[in-house]
Amino acid sequence: MIPALLAQAERSVEEVASRTGVSVAVASQHLRNLRAAGMLMTRREAQRVYYRLADESVFEALRAVRSVGERRLAEVERLIRAYLHERDSMRAVSARELLELLREDAAVVLDVRPEEEYRAGHIAGARSVPLERLEEYLCDAPEEIREKQIVAYCRGPYCVFSDEAVRLLTGKGYRASRLLEGFPEWRAAGLPVEE
Repeated sequence: MIPALLAQAERSVEEVASRTGVSVAVASQHLRNLRAAGMLMTRREAQRVYYRLADESVFEALRAVRSVGERRLAEVERLIRAYLHERDSMRAVSARELLELLREDAAVVLDVRPEEEYRAGHIAGARSVPLERLEEYLCDAPEEIREKQIVAYCRGPYCVFSDEAVRLLTGKGYRASRLLEGFPEWRAAGLPVEE
């Protein structure tokens, strides 16, 4: 879904097309329609147009639609169970729990999204370690990574990057958990971010 993608970072038409698997023409049409509906804003840089959510209310509307789908559509429930069934065995922390761990200096926060999303905004103090670079990061990781709880987060409740990171980390003996929601939810809650 394009608005969910733009909740992570602004993107050009070409980036949206690439990440959604549609043609540039189709992506462009959808983006223009969403902009005409007041859901997106644009910025031009030379020949490229970059799109972003108009404001936080667009993300809140997206969350509301997702919530209705989760509650009302049996197919969504089946998909969640089929693809995210291993989550039940993973430790997860809420935003409140993560804030407490950070206050106590008891956690290391890893943003396992792609680096361009991290650069567009991230949880204050988080380290950018895209999932594909996590094993490499662990080879040279500071000692504190062994001593503290590691909390990985990604794009949102249906993103599996943090699940995969936690599996890898716990498999190597680290104390790791995932954040229940993702960066867009953290930011929408008004919690500390860096951009």
